Amino acid sequence: MFGYSRKVAGLDPRAVLKERPSVGLIAGLVIAGICALVSFSFDIINGDPVQFFIALGLAVAPVPLLLAGVLALDRMEPEPRSNLAFAFAWGAGIAVLLAGLLNSLNLVYVAHQLGDVGNARNLVATFGAPPVEETAKGLVLLGLLWFRRHELDGPTDGIIYASMVGLGFAMSENVSYYIAALQENGAQGLAATLVLRAVLSPFAHPLFTSLIGIAVAYAAQRRGAVGVIVIVVGWIGAMLLHGLWNGLATFGGLGGLAVAYLLLMLLLVVELVVIFRDRRRIVGLIQHYLPPYERNGLINQADIFMLSSLRRRRHARAWAKALGGRAGARAMIDYQLASTELGLLHARAARGGVDEETFRAQQRSLADLMAYARMSFPLPERHQADAARGVPPPGYAPGAPTAAPGRWPGGPAVPPWYGPPGPGGPPSGGHASGGPTPGGLPPGGYGQQPPPGPGGYGPPPP
Repeated sequence: MFGYSRKVAGLDPRAVLKERPSVGLIAGLVIAGICALVSFSFDIINGDPVQFFIALGLAVAPVPLLLAGVLALDRMEPEPRSNLAFAFAWGAGIAVLLAGLLNSLNLVYVAHQLGDVGNARNLVATFGAPPVEETAKGLVLLGLLWFRRHELDGPTDGIIYASMVGLGFAMSENVSYYIAALQENGAQGLAATLVLRAVLSPFAHPLFTSLIGIAVAYAAQRRGAVGVIVIVVGWIGAMLLHGLWNGLATFGGLGGLAVAYLLLMLLLVVELVVIFRDRRRIVGLIQHYLPPYERNGLINQADIFMLSSLRRRRHARAWAKALGGRAGARAMIDYQLASTELGLLHARAARGGVDEETFRAQQRSLADLMAYARMSFPLPERHQADAARGVPPPGYAPGAPTAAPGRWPGGPAVPPWYGPPGPGGPPSGGHASGGPTPGGLPPGGYGQQPPPGPGGYGPPPP
């Protein structure tokens, strides 16, 4: 079994997964942290240190469970952790501080006009806070559209990012609500508020903002006025839903609260349906675009069968870990991610969302990662003869077709130009002269059907 190379021409093959934080990300996290500290300082001033730390602990406690629930929906094509962290930090720091300041100014203005702080608070909560808060949260989604458009491959991505910023916002906002409940009604008021916000409606903010996320993800795949219109419609929908929730909870009593929960549950069901349909779409892209890579030994029918189900992906990772330890599991994870990203890359090219040069570079990088990950697949010696005939080893993908062209994945199955790198250099022919020459574009454009092999390479020369 070949070892998993960490450097190819001085470049980590896993770099294509973009796990390394950028300077912009670090700066953004620092700014978000400062904004969170400023926001929390206002909470301490409004209460006292003991109340603040009680409220902070209660606000943070459910966050790991809520994050796990959101990330469980993002397993087919997980988003970069750095982007997810930034979205959460934006909601918890920048969005909360911006919305808090604007809501406070609105409250002062409306209270001055009405002469009644109580009514002013209800009116601002229903009509003023939703536009302010949804805009503060939605700005980070516009930033992703502008700077990370390629990460928005479908509605699931928009929902995930919106949920992250919404969870961050809700966490920080809950601190203020818990302090106010303690001050006004003591422990009983705190318990009631905790049940209302942390138990009964923990996904309210994520669900509101997810309408913007879906719209932004749609716009990422379509340029022009249509995308702008969809974003505006999604933004208005998020504000209306947020305002309806606040209004029913404020003026509708128990019946209004029940109607508000019903609306939220309906939206949750609709979004779950959207996510599962999007998951099937991604599986379809894998099944459509990846089979031509069989001739290069990067994939075969058993792999596509394995990649077409989250359960079978999990089974393959367990198989790799059982035989190859953490290194084997890491290689299988890399292979699954790179294969999925390769299918999505072809889909972006098909709709004109990536230029040819970028497509070729990313295609080559993903193919490199797939090849090197396969070299680390744990293939016991006793199964190598069967694998050479195209039979997947026991436990890899039960039920998979075995009539795959060429050999099953493993060191010997990878074509010569994807062999182990030489000293200080790339795999022979992979990126250097003397290997296969790039092929021409297929009829109808480079995005319509995948090229013959990674990087546009045809079959290896004799």
